[in-house]
Amino acid sequence: MDLVLFATTPQSDARYRARAAELCRATPATIRGVVATPIPIDVEERANQRNAVLAGFLGWTLDAFDFFILVFVLVPVAHDFGRSVPAIALTITASLAMRPVGAFIFGLLADRFGRRNLLISNILFYSTLEVLSGLAPNYSVFLGLRLLYGVGMGGEWGVGASLALESVPAKWRGLLSGMLQEGYALGYLLAAIAYALVFPYVGWRVMFFIGGLPGLLSLFVIVRVKESKAWQESRTDWATYRKAIFAHRKLFLYLVALMAMMNFISHGTQDMYPTFLRVQRHFSIQATSLVTIVSMVGAIAGGLFFGLCSDRFGRKRAMVAAVLVAFLTIPFWLLGSTVALVVLGAFVMQFMTQGAWGVIPAHLNELSPGQLRAFFPGFAYQLGVLIASSVGYVEAVLAQHFSYAAAMGYLAAGLFLITAVVIGVGPEARGVEFGGGRK
Repeated sequence: MDLVLFATTPQSDARYRARAAELCRATPATIRGVVATPIPIDVEERANQRNAVLAGFLGWTLDAFDFFILVFVLVPVAHDFGRSVPAIALTITASLAMRPVGAFIFGLLADRFGRRNLLISNILFYSTLEVLSGLAPNYSVFLGLRLLYGVGMGGEWGVGASLALESVPAKWRGLLSGMLQEGYALGYLLAAIAYALVFPYVGWRVMFFIGGLPGLLSLFVIVRVKESKAWQESRTDWATYRKAIFAHRKLFLYLVALMAMMNFISHGTQDMYPTFLRVQRHFSIQATSLVTIVSMVGAIAGGLFFGLCSDRFGRKRAMVAAVLVAFLTIPFWLLGSTVALVVLGAFVMQFMTQGAWGVIPAHLNELSPGQLRAFFPGFAYQLGVLIASSVGYVEAVLAQHFSYAAAMGYLAAGLFLITAVVIGVGPEARGVEFGGGRK
């Protein structure tokens, strides 16, 4: 008897014959031919995938924009409140230190009640606090608002990343991970543009007002996103949820260590860099913005490049390669003798540093148990932030005794080498299937 297999995906005849033989209890030789009939792509599903990624991307972009506004205006804020630059830098540390609280609260709720609505609530929360920061009458109120803002910032990443990556095919996870994570770099870039175009004319307070407005755009996208099927398949009761957390505690501790090192190299090369350019290199406001913008273009390109590489060569290999090249870039990044070399060094540094970061959303979500995918990577990420949150303050203090170049350069060199080791000794689960409560 001759059999004809009608297929729905463009695989090889040999694979179809073998599958047909298995299903029909025949031998491959009896399978006469294959007729491939493609399944029409669900337009609605494609739109949902696009909106889910865009929602996560915009949420993280605007969150980063709000955070980095303060990085650019440390000196004028310190002047208006009658405080030192390290004292204002401490408010950055305060925001970073509170991010685990947000990841814990929003992550638990998102795993239990769904990603979509929690992401909407989160963006409204941090946008409101950003506007209020611009109205702060004194340093104490400003510090309190930045503490609360850190709660909102900490909740966004885990919820947004899980919603986005659970909604897309596994084969695109690395590339989309890079795009998603580099929403952070785009936020920094937009903050640099606002610093150049807005701050010289209206001052630092209006910068924070602008930071509260774009949240409306994210909300517009988020209301068009469906809840992910992977969450619906993985959701469970609280008792099982608690058991899953403790059953994977060793993995969780590793992810905390990984994210601590990743945040050390990220914030250690970003947060005080504008101040370094202004104070030590005596760059103008416009030149500082230009260097930062170019570096963030590098960050976005690096995140996409290494995210794509991680799909082909593996998550860990891509990350280690990026971190080691960043280590070699340190002299150009801080000691360039010309403006062109400074710009080139900043570009390559962030191309590599944020290139490694571009792999993180996919890497952490793939390693995390299905029931815990909003809480597990998000909380580990933000605990890593907490551990690394003092790096900007330490650099500011050391710079008062040495120089910004020395403080940032020596710290970065050690941190890059340690980060490469931590990445290399960890596990990897590239391409793992999402859903069904499985890892």
